[in-house]
Amino acid sequence: MGKKRAYKSRKPGGGRKKLKPEYDAGKNLKEQMESAVALHDSKMSLQAIGEELGLNPIKVRKLLITADVYESEVAEKVQATFQEYSETQDYKTSILSTANTLKLSKASVTSYLPYRKGVYFPSTAEKVKISVGAERQRRYRAMKRWRKDPTEENFWGVVLAYAGVKFKTYSGLPFSYEIKKGRNGEYTKELWIDRRKKSMSLAWSSVLLALNNIKKVGEVVNRPKALGDIRGVTYIYGMFYRFGLIDVPDEVKEKVGHPKNRKK
Repeated sequence: MGKKRAYKSRKPGGGRKKLKPEYDAGKNLKEQMESAVALHDSKMSLQAIGEELGLNPIKVRKLLITADVYESEVAEKVQATFQEYSETQDYKTSILSTANTLKLSKASVTSYLPYRKGVYFPSTAEKVKISVGAERQRRYRAMKRWRKDPTEENFWGVVLAYAGVKFKTYSGLPFSYEIKKGRNGEYTKELWIDRRKKSMSLAWSSVLLALNNIKKVGEVVNRPKALGDIRGVTYIYGMFYRFGLIDVPDEVKEKVGHPKNRKK
C-alpha cells in the first residue's frame, strides 16, 4: 500500500468554483420584479407584460404578488389559507393542505404565493423598502377594508397607509404627516404634521371627531370648519379630500388640485 497523502487544509473561500460567478439569482429576481411592477403601473395586462419581458403570464403574476401589487379574490384566499396552515405545518405540507381545501392543484397554489427566495416585502414592511406601485396598492387596500367594514381600527389603517403622502390645505399649502413609534415599538395615536418650517401634533381623537361629522361620504364640504371646531381641522380637511371621503367646491380644487391629477 502506498503512503497516505497528508491532509491539506482547505483555504478560506475554497471549494468548487461557480461556473457563473457574476450570476445572482436574488438580484435577477429583483430586477425582473421591478420591471414587471413598472409595466403593471402603466396598466398593461399580464399577457402584455409577459410578452414585453419574455415571461409567461403566470410568472408575471407571481412576480407582482411578490412585489405586493397584485390583487384578486383567488390570490387573497390562497394566501390566507396557506398562511393559516403554515402556522402549524412546513412549507410543502401547507401547500398540499391549501390545495386540498380550495380544490386546486399544488402548482396553482404555488403560483399565487410570493417567491420564497429573492425580495418580498409584506404589508408591514417600511415604505422605503417597497415600490411606488406597492405603496399605491397598500393605500387602496386599506381604504377598501374600511369602506367594507368602517371600524376605527380599519380607518387607522387608512391613516397609516397615507403617512408621508403629500396633501394640501384648504388654502393650498402643502403638508404631510408622519406617525412615530413609542418605546414599545407600536405606533402612537398622534399625527405629526410637517409644515415646512416646523411641525405640530394632531390628535387621533380630533381626526375621529371630524370623521363622525361627515354626514355622507363623498359630499361637498365647503370649508374646514364644516367638519367641526377642531384643532388642526384645516389639515384634516385636506386629508379627507385626498382619501376620497369628502368633495370640495370647484374653486377650492384649483388650490388643492383634483385627486386624479395629483401624484400619488
